[in-house]
Amino acid sequence: MSRKTKVGVIGVGHLGNLHAKMYDMIPAADFIGIYDIDNDRAQEVANRFGVKAYPDIEALLHDIEAVSVVTPTSNHFETASLALNHGVHVFIEKPITADVQSAGELITLARGKNQIVQVGHIERFNPALMSLKSIGLNPMFIESHRLSQFNPRGTDVAVVLDLMIHDIDIILSFVNSPVKQIDANGVAIVSDSIDIANTRIQFDNGAVANITASRISQKKMRKMRVFQPNAYITIDFLDGFAEVFRLFTDDTATPESGMVLGEIGVGEQKKKIVYERPDVPDINALEYELAEFIAAVQKGTSPLVTAIEGKKALEVALEVMEKIKGQTVPW
Repeated sequence: MSRKTKVGVIGVGHLGNLHAKMYDMIPAADFIGIYDIDNDRAQEVANRFGVKAYPDIEALLHDIEAVSVVTPTSNHFETASLALNHGVHVFIEKPITADVQSAGELITLARGKNQIVQVGHIERFNPALMSLKSIGLNPMFIESHRLSQFNPRGTDVAVVLDLMIHDIDIILSFVNSPVKQIDANGVAIVSDSIDIANTRIQFDNGAVANITASRISQKKMRKMRVFQPNAYITIDFLDGFAEVFRLFTDDTATPESGMVLGEIGVGEQKKKIVYERPDVPDINALEYELAEFIAAVQKGTSPLVTAIEGKKALEVALEVMEKIKGQTVPW
């Protein structure tokens, strides 16, 4: 029988409860217990999964090897640092911390303790995105829209850190080039923080990303369009599929699953337009994300979303917010 990793969850609100549910299902995880400042809530969730509700964080950390930190962002650094100092590997929900300095300190601490920190940018594990693994991505223009209906839960942070940071992280993983310039606009509509925002990010290699995020929309939307030489790719994170339109010359082998839609160009420069809808893996993104965290802990390998990547996404997101704060509003 393969070894199991003793895991726990700190913070069992809506998302933390889902972490508990997933750990209860993952074969490599030995789900030990939970901690939450709400004792009644902690006991309720613990009873549901047949684990222990710990009276304090340190008691839980003493009994486990890995933990999910699913607390408010303002508590991420303190809680994750405590776990690392107890020799416990950490999965921390996005954003990694409330500020860049804390993220850097957390990375330094994890290195010194030789502990793993994985950041919960769950859209990296979205089946639609994972279906594109065999497609070479070299984007030069990216447009994304992440829109949701208003929900009071989560309005303690601006929409940039709540929603937009997902797309920032994905785009940074696509574009292998430093950020050159950021321009942004946003406004608070129904809360005390930014509810709708748009940013344009330019990279040193010439790539451009135009990102819109809103939590006051009538309908949900989580779509991204990627333009690159000889290819146009659409990703629907909500409905879980991707579509690829690529150009092939006559002497280039086209994918077996592709459908030729026609030709473009003139004379000897004609290219075939080939449409593909890649097979989507049948996975639960959160379950797969946490299973990969446990696998990284057991193998001692780098997680799929590192603390360094979480810090980079946070740096860009916070700069977007700074640009919005400095905008000139014409009314």
